[in-house]
Amino acid sequence: MIKVLDGVRVLEHGTFITGPAASMLLADLGADVVKVELPGTGDPFRAFKGGLYSPHYQTVNRNKRSVTLNTKQPADLERFDALVKDADVYLQNFRPGFAEQIHTGIDRLRGINPRLIYCGISGFGATGPAAHRPTYDSVAQAASGFLGLLVNPENPRVVGPALADLVTGFYAAYGILGALYERERTGTARKVELSMFEAMTHFNLDAFQHLFSANEVMGPFSRPSVSQSYVLACQDGKWIALHMSSPEKFWQGLATAMERPDIFQDERFASRQARIEHQEDLIEVLKPIFAAHPRDEWCRRLDANDVPHSPMYTTAEVPQDAQARHLQLFVETEHPVVGTFRTVRSPVSFDGQRPLEVTAPPLLGEHNDELAQGWKPRAAVKETSR
Repeated sequence: MIKVLDGVRVLEHGTFITGPAASMLLADLGADVVKVELPGTGDPFRAFKGGLYSPHYQTVNRNKRSVTLNTKQPADLERFDALVKDADVYLQNFRPGFAEQIHTGIDRLRGINPRLIYCGISGFGATGPAAHRPTYDSVAQAASGFLGLLVNPENPRVVGPALADLVTGFYAAYGILGALYERERTGTARKVELSMFEAMTHFNLDAFQHLFSANEVMGPFSRPSVSQSYVLACQDGKWIALHMSSPEKFWQGLATAMERPDIFQDERFASRQARIEHQEDLIEVLKPIFAAHPRDEWCRRLDANDVPHSPMYTTAEVPQDAQARHLQLFVETEHPVVGTFRTVRSPVSFDGQRPLEVTAPPLLGEHNDELAQGWKPRAAVKETSR
């Protein structure tokens, strides 16, 4: 594995998802990440399923070390300061003002380490009329206009994973990487700031560009109709997804796979624009056709005719996929206490080398002794994959 961030030291004061996700992305690239947690309880995400090692916590905390420190206590603050002294990055996702209350504000930390890149993640920004509001994933999705593109108006409910949390983590890592690059060129250490509201609004850029350029307010079916995207049930109860896009050859291939060359004789489906305008009608035509054969048969037919498609897998099916196995997407390692830890590797390879190394998320305070006197390099890990 090529660790492009080898030697970069990141001190994470993160809870739940945004902060931990950002530092995990840096850790996946080889940074040495030390997670600072409260003694006894640690990151609240640890206890989401009882105990202190929940699947929620494991998701965004691999490849890190954990120390328990209460920076309101003088002895712990001294230990914390020793880590700050040799860190490259400090990262927190507290509400505005809380870092100062626990002695981890930028002015104090920069006094210890002038080269420290300081990253602060908030819900709605550090200032402004909404800065004080508590923010979680669905709140940020809603405020940015993104949630309105996901909710089916006929069955309005929140769906899907914690997208805003993870997207914000990606943007934070992106900002930190930019700051690290500039510091290496100029010596300038930046303060990186972002909020979940800003991150999700930028992530929703397509909708805003349609608003500003065409005065179009997009809804949940706007993009699927333009991109001609479909999900269809097959004979065996399994589902398949199609993304036909704009090339006419894909529709010709679909017609051949369905043994329905007559489909384009219907003026509702004879052109791309007609299919966009009559997508609901087309769905009703496609439903019984796809219900006539099992999913594997449809995959065979669609593949033979170069139609963009995929089985709509459950999470449990993905690790068995032949391409996932070929790419070694799922990796594992052994932890001396919790046993086998299995996860999805980083998707980024360098010079053909896949990132197959992983260390299990740390137990609470697992590295207290190791880091008691300040920063020390972490031990090497063994590559394993499935």
